[in-house]
Amino acid sequence: MSRKIVIFASGSGSNAEQIVDYFKNSKDVEVSAFFTNNPLAGVLERGKRLGLPTVQFSPSAVKNGSVLGMLVDLNPDLIVLAGYLKLIPESWVKAFPNRIINIHPALLPKHGGKGMYGMNVHKAVVESGDSESGITIHYVTEHYDEGAPIFQASVQVSPSDSPEEVQKKVQVLEHKHYPEVIEKLLS
Repeated sequence: MSRKIVIFASGSGSNAEQIVDYFKNSKDVEVSAFFTNNPLAGVLERGKRLGLPTVQFSPSAVKNGSVLGMLVDLNPDLIVLAGYLKLIPESWVKAFPNRIINIHPALLPKHGGKGMYGMNVHKAVVESGDSESGITIHYVTEHYDEGAPIFQASVQVSPSDSPEEVQKKVQVLEHKHYPEVIEKLLS
């Protein structure tokens, strides 16, 4: 029986598309839908191009429980956050215990928490003089970046690297490892 995943994204959706590509010939894993809170997110266009159901929702749809209702109806084996920037409500965490995961573009617990996403993280890495950065794939709780880590991979950061260069190095890790970790969690 095929395992279902739902992907949440707030931005361009490059990680979301990587995940879809990784599983496109799989008989074991199916990407059921993309969800986004951002009406201008590139992931909406990617979803259309990939032929996937895509749900764009408002903050009120989170508050009134309709997004949770859609998730319960879909009953995914895993909810995958791929650049989704909003805090996950406690009700979702309770409805899907250890079934919501996130990828963070740094080696948690460093450079995590509210406001630490995207280029903000890479700037913090460079400003702190860290010699390495990387990714952390972790379970999601109702607090930003505090869930138990599942997987980490690191990359060297040289003193001359710009935040953009760090971002490129980290994105290679994201695209390589996130689908593999999802596959392991579902097997």
